[in-house]
Amino acid sequence: MTKNNKSTISRRQFATTAAAFSFAAPSVLRAQEEATAPTVEIRANNYSIRSWQGHFSSLRKGAILVDTKGRALHFWPEDESYHKVYPVSVPLTPDLTRLGRTSVVQKRVGPDWRPTPSMLTRNPDLPNYIGPGPENPLGTHALYLSWQYYRIHGTNDTRKIGRQSSNGCIGLYNDDIEELFALAKVGTQVLLI
Repeated sequence: MTKNNKSTISRRQFATTAAAFSFAAPSVLRAQEEATAPTVEIRANNYSIRSWQGHFSSLRKGAILVDTKGRALHFWPEDESYHKVYPVSVPLTPDLTRLGRTSVVQKRVGPDWRPTPSMLTRNPDLPNYIGPGPENPLGTHALYLSWQYYRIHGTNDTRKIGRQSSNGCIGLYNDDIEELFALAKVGTQVLLI
């Protein structure tokens, strides 16, 4: 011990301590990075994790990325505190698939459904209207996009999820669209790739 109760260490003790710290430092830094990294919650199996960077310039009002080939929807909130991934149904054919940028313009619980003109052309036997309920193809919740006739919505036919099965919209399990509905805002940016 030295004066003023300060301890001294030998060069050997210093070298041993420094070596121990150099081995421990990477795991300490990894633990710190993991503690501050956004949480990723995946509702789908075998889907690629994507980053919002490269697709959006910011997360203002949150962001939804729909990977039509991977059949997954990614959501990031404005504060980037987490990342959610949901399995989805995508359009049946490339000519029904719209790609590009849009945004959420309206949110509806218990949406009603009307076939689009092109749907009626393909199948004139479709009903003209289906109200909210178990027969409704839009499920329990819908996010209306700025593109006419396009929605991100639930489905009561769970066999469609993970498949090319829609007439243009993006479908989710009703539990998943209910969660996404609560997270997304009017104005949330949407990109379909």
